[in-house]
Amino acid sequence: MTQDLRLTIAAELERARARTTLLTETVDDAELVRQHSPLMSPLVWDLAHVGNQEELWLVRDVGGREPLRRDIDELYDAFKHTRSDRPALPLLNPTEARAYAGQVRDKAMDVLDHVRLNDRPLVADGFAFGMIVQHEQQHDETMLATHQLRVGAPVLEAPSPPPARSPVRGEVRIPGGPFTMGTDTEAWALDNERPAHTVDLPTFFIDAAPVTNAHYAAFIAEGGYDDERWWSERGWAYRQKAGLVAPLHWQRDGDGWAYTRFGRTQRIIADEPVVHVCYFEAQAYAAWAGKRLPTEAEWEKAARWDPATGRSRRYPWGDESPGPEHANLGQRHLAPAPAGAYPLGASPLGVHQLIGDVWEWTDSGFHGYPGFQVFPYAEYSQVFFGGDYRVLRGGSFGTDAAACRGTFRNWDHPIRRQIFSGFRCARDAD
Repeated sequence: MTQDLRLTIAAELERARARTTLLTETVDDAELVRQHSPLMSPLVWDLAHVGNQEELWLVRDVGGREPLRRDIDELYDAFKHTRSDRPALPLLNPTEARAYAGQVRDKAMDVLDHVRLNDRPLVADGFAFGMIVQHEQQHDETMLATHQLRVGAPVLEAPSPPPARSPVRGEVRIPGGPFTMGTDTEAWALDNERPAHTVDLPTFFIDAAPVTNAHYAAFIAEGGYDDERWWSERGWAYRQKAGLVAPLHWQRDGDGWAYTRFGRTQRIIADEPVVHVCYFEAQAYAAWAGKRLPTEAEWEKAARWDPATGRSRRYPWGDESPGPEHANLGQRHLAPAPAGAYPLGASPLGVHQLIGDVWEWTDSGFHGYPGFQVFPYAEYSQVFFGGDYRVLRGGSFGTDAAACRGTFRNWDHPIRRQIFSGFRCARDAD
């Protein structure tokens, strides 16, 4: 079992690094050091940062080895410098960053070969290695978002998502009652996903699929951005301040809309989930539609609860890890798939595409679950509790399966639109 676990860890580390390499080798060095948006770091910072985190946790902490580059720790500490300030730092250049990340990886693989994977909580079931896999994959998604903000000729290629395979319309009734939220059994689950606890919800309805471009275009056409009735007070103030008129990357195209995605401009696809909307936009659409956003607990019950057994699954379709038949994950495609593209990924009650395609805004703030315990460091989750954040669930087409499951929690400020964010609506039962 231990050897199988080592092989799994090694494969996951290499898979993450291959994606990092793809995202950083498709542009030249000038593009790597350029800041493509003040909201994002230069790509070269992300590259060295994933290496630095790997050194801190796997080489130094787990392995007890001597530091490779203690002198750069502060440069790549995400809490020391804001993203907008990072280009002015004395960062490693692309050649140095690649060499450093490679040296760290060699050391980390040697640690993996020798460490006992059951002698302390940090390494039990390979947790520290899984944490680093997820960290790198999360930064890969961040780098993919940076590529989306980059101006220039296309550099990324991927096949189109599969077409809709079954019609998905309307909403699904989720019966009231208790369910188990969170987890105590997922080996690589992060601290904010723990502990498992019982949540009792009243009956509610949730959309069978995420809100599509066609639905969102109707909201725009009916003056949704100009009608204060649909917006919260904060949302309306931000809509005016930022001049919001449509999702990020949308532009008028004759009598319709087009969007630019990874350097290519095309007409919007009607049944594709809308992406690059902020929480305030999602909230306004839901109000216009006579609904609301789901709470985080409602989202998770819709995604995990099996009415036949009363048990919470790992994923909507069951406990098996995601395959290409279940969900649009891992940058396999460079766009959300149309509603109905993954019938095998639906929940037992018939809710589709809860995993992959677009991160889904919920109406919940970010906080710890009852009995929350920091592990292994407060800066991953705890320092963000109670701030101006909203929870997003489910992952996107740019999220890797290693960093996405039915219990995984993401969070961001309600104004953020550069992330691959969409939503679905819910409502109380009559």
